[in-house]
Amino acid sequence: MDLVGVCRAFVSVSERGSFTVGAAVARMSQSVASRRVAALEERFGEQLFERTSRRAVLTPFGREMLPVARQLVQAADVLLHEAEAAKRKPWRLAVPGICSTAGLAHLVAEARGHGVTLDLRVAAPARRLELIHAQQVRAALLAVPADEATWSVPLGLAGVRDPGVRRVYLETLRVGRSARGPARRIWIQPEDDVPHIRDPLTRLRDAVGLRPAQLVAATDLTTAAAEVLCTRDLLLCSPAQAGELALKWRPIGEIALSRGFALAAAADGNPQHLEGRLGGAIARCLGAGTGESRTQADTAEGAEA
Repeated sequence: MDLVGVCRAFVSVSERGSFTVGAAVARMSQSVASRRVAALEERFGEQLFERTSRRAVLTPFGREMLPVARQLVQAADVLLHEAEAAKRKPWRLAVPGICSTAGLAHLVAEARGHGVTLDLRVAAPARRLELIHAQQVRAALLAVPADEATWSVPLGLAGVRDPGVRRVYLETLRVGRSARGPARRIWIQPEDDVPHIRDPLTRLRDAVGLRPAQLVAATDLTTAAAEVLCTRDLLLCSPAQAGELALKWRPIGEIALSRGFALAAAADGNPQHLEGRLGGAIARCLGAGTGESRTQADTAEGAEA
């Protein structure tokens, strides 16, 4: 039995003294209201109304039950109102600065289609962790190692010129004694200046004999990209970012690196709720699974052949 539904019919009919008017106010047909009241009477084993051709008059038992039934209906209405308000409450979500404006716009738009309102906060990896711990956001896309990630984005090296090879090996950037001009540098943007990406790359730099200054952590992506665009330097980035900057992307030859992301929620949040509805949109926003790396590598391989 839908206890709230039958009580709503009972209260509405009692307040109007008519099954016809009461049913209309409760937005149900007269036959539905009659069946619901009859079901409640059967459950109680007592009549709630004395029915005449024109009026529905409460019995003494009905008058006893009406206040409690009214409280139940009011409580149900409050519950429904709060549920709708909770669904409309914005999800303040901390996201990486690597996401493009178009990607973020599509994420927000798709969220609305699922009844979720997003309030985005763009922040660097360490700041996103601070925001979630301080509960200044309801959820955050945290930078995590690939084996802990829900979404993974391949990283490689991108430059202005087509390298003409399938992979770029760091050892090829080693500066010989007779070399002229500045050494080529690899720029690390803030999103990738995290231990699980920076440290393996630093160890590889030392292992193949590059100079310490050939691996540079940039203060922002714009600065790093500008250096790459006007020099022979390389940017550590995803295929999607390389495409946005019109750079030629290749995987690193000696090591496989990737950005890992996992959705974390503050104490009052449920990340599974958000992830289940928006997992695909988040992946697209992060540039995961673009397939561009495979395309570029295949193109390079064909050129080599």
